[in-house]
Amino acid sequence: MAEEKGLDLEPEKWIERYSDYLYSFAYARLRKEEVAEDLVQDTFFSALRARDTFLHNASEKTWLISILKRKIIDHYRKKSTQNELNIFDKPVQGADGTRDHFFEETTMSSGHWTDTASPKIWKKDFETSVDSDEFYAILKKCLTKLPEKTAAAFTLRNMEDLDTEEICKELQITPSNFWVMMHRAKLMLRECLEKNWFTE
Repeated sequence: MAEEKGLDLEPEKWIERYSDYLYSFAYARLRKEEVAEDLVQDTFFSALRARDTFLHNASEKTWLISILKRKIIDHYRKKSTQNELNIFDKPVQGADGTRDHFFEETTMSSGHWTDTASPKIWKKDFETSVDSDEFYAILKKCLTKLPEKTAAAFTLRNMEDLDTEEICKELQITPSNFWVMMHRAKLMLRECLEKNWFTE
């Protein structure tokens, strides 16, 4: 049964009702068990402190998710200010030299491949492959290979649907930084998925 809007909060039932769901939600975006667990706990504590601000225009679950989303964004923002290698310090390197040539420089923001570097033909059926649990397990592992700040930009764009201006504000980066991060995230994920899944 769908959860009704406008009901009173029941904090004593939050852990039983929502902890597993919130953990899965956080882990899918953070890919780190300890961090996901900590943010779920922080979400419950913050919700308790802010319970008087609950407007009853959404369900408990929706309200808790909105708090958790804010926690995830804050986590990524804090990470982005730490001493991580600046993405412009050196190009992403592969065995054959830089991989930046995979994308057309004039269309980096749209992610167009160059004529000579288009993706390989995948041996597996695409629709069947992406529906499998095994594929998502490999995708999650590939996401862990991304640098922290790059993963943050990619996750906020593709899983939280934040627009470029919001992401740049949260991560304290320029639009150029953002598009370079997205471009390199696509390179790394493409290479990882081709190696571990589609061209097996």
